[in-house]
Amino acid sequence: MNKKGLLISVEGIDGSGKSLFSKNLYHTLKNKNDVILTKEPGGTKLGQKLRQILHEEKENVCDLSEFLLFASDRAQHFQEIIIPNLNSNKIIISDRMADSSLAYQGYGRKLNISMIKKVNEWAMQNIIPDITFYLEIDIKTALNRIIKRQETLTSFEKEKMKFWQHVLDGFDQIFKNRKDVIRLDATKNPDEILNQALTHLKNYI
Repeated sequence: MNKKGLLISVEGIDGSGKSLFSKNLYHTLKNKNDVILTKEPGGTKLGQKLRQILHEEKENVCDLSEFLLFASDRAQHFQEIIIPNLNSNKIIISDRMADSSLAYQGYGRKLNISMIKKVNEWAMQNIIPDITFYLEIDIKTALNRIIKRQETLTSFEKEKMKFWQHVLDGFDQIFKNRKDVIRLDATKNPDEILNQALTHLKNYI
């Protein structure tokens, strides 16, 4: 595939503010660019159904099935959303992508990391993000944000501290020495985070 557009992924643990950041980035860029905002899971109709299972019905899903459902969502997402819009020379912002599966199911659930990488590559048709924004935050601050929302917790948000530490350590390992990853301090003001990201994007847009 002759990729023409720009693929941006946004990563971070729950409570890092990545969804707000993704929306802020989208609304800023769309003023002068052709931009698509999407997410994993849930960017497609199939993904919306899988998202409900993954976030609300985890007790009925084993860890391996959990990853394969994410992979299924990812395959549909790339076929239906990512690839067509890249070929149309659009900028795509995705709230989560393959790195989340490595961190959550690989390091968090202790599944086979090399196998997760292979399945991700297959689902993504060997396409990778051009740039990844990683919103760094400590677990305590992230969990406090989740509590303050006063919303129904997802299956992941109900996990114990040990799980979150594994996920956080996972992201650190995954992004170690990765030149395509921009680390952003998620404890800062949303406008500050956005401006820092826009500074880095000048090299791409």
